[in-house]
Amino acid sequence: MTANSSPLIRPLAVCCVCLGNICRSPMAEAILQHLADARGIPMEVTSAGTAGWHIGRPADPRTKAELFAHHIELRHRARQFTSADFVRADLVLAMDTDNQSHLIARATTQADLAKIHLIRDFDPRSVPGSEVPDPYYGDQGDFREVFDLLTAASEGLLARITSDGLSPWQTT
Repeated sequence: MTANSSPLIRPLAVCCVCLGNICRSPMAEAILQHLADARGIPMEVTSAGTAGWHIGRPADPRTKAELFAHHIELRHRARQFTSADFVRADLVLAMDTDNQSHLIARATTQADLAKIHLIRDFDPRSVPGSEVPDPYYGDQGDFREVFDLLTAASEGLLARITSDGLSPWQTT
């Protein structure tokens, strides 16, 4: 099945989640949306943080610089993950196990729990449980590494979606 013949009623909704929503998750949001758009896969990607420290702030300048270097656009203001995100999202992709644990603690239904995954679990080259390291206290090289990890995970997720015919997240 091609993306254009998808039986989706609406685009697949994905929320990428890290701690403060200024480094990893907005980068994941931008990369995944960019790659999905390039492949014609109907997807709406958002991001959020489990903590509220940076609400309303733009993405970290190093995140923006790395995305800019790869010609990927990002329009972003940090926000905190809420229970409404479980309602809107088909997939909730955590950057690391700490954030995954926070999301699991906020889940109120089995359906919520089923949506939560580590983003790197979609990278066929990573071992299950692999994390995206937080580059916040690092330099631009750390952001470049995160970009590469998130690109591989996004590519893996999109490959799985196209090979599985959007299952198990189909919304018909």
